[in-house]
Amino acid sequence: MSEHDLNWKYVDESVVESESIAKARQQSLELGVEPVSPAVGAQLGVIAAACDARAVIEVGTGLGVSGLWMLQSARGAHLTSIDTETEYQQHAREHFAEAGVAPARVRLIAGRASEVLPRMNERSYDVVFVDADAPSVIEYVEHGLRLAKPGGSVLVARALWKGRVADPARRDDAATAFRGLISELAASSAVVTAISPAGDGLLQIVKLGA
Repeated sequence: MSEHDLNWKYVDESVVESESIAKARQQSLELGVEPVSPAVGAQLGVIAAACDARAVIEVGTGLGVSGLWMLQSARGAHLTSIDTETEYQQHAREHFAEAGVAPARVRLIAGRASEVLPRMNERSYDVVFVDADAPSVIEYVEHGLRLAKPGGSVLVARALWKGRVADPARRDDAATAFRGLISELAASSAVVTAISPAGDGLLQIVKLGA
């Protein structure tokens, strides 16, 4: 195992997840739904807590792992989460309830993000989290930047896409989309960005301006 692999393994294994997150993660894996890694979940929680997030919107509910990390870390936050899979959202709702999250703090929307996001209010969210449909990531980030408040964060999971983004020979739709997005953001004066290598990569974008 390489030094980098050891570092990633250590970072993931050093995270202590709450019982409710651990249950949601276990059920996700049983159903074949890949949740964010513990290290990425912890980073989501830190970012949400650091900005004292009140309004969070998420593309890709899954079974609630990422939502729980943000809701449990930013205790005044309300989460809007979008997914096409109503079965997964029902499981997520159960995990939120078991974790003691008040129902009024969670709004689950069943539908395609490409159809739902245009209807959401712009400049209204402290955190926008994207974890769905990698080839459409550029479209989702464009919506995310519109929805984020000035100073708000747009966070994108799996930004290194199984090591393919770093390899220019990989030209599948997802890897190409992420490379294009990262290059475009790096050239923009409207945002500041960073990529964490934790998990499969977490792209962090902060929207500048008043």
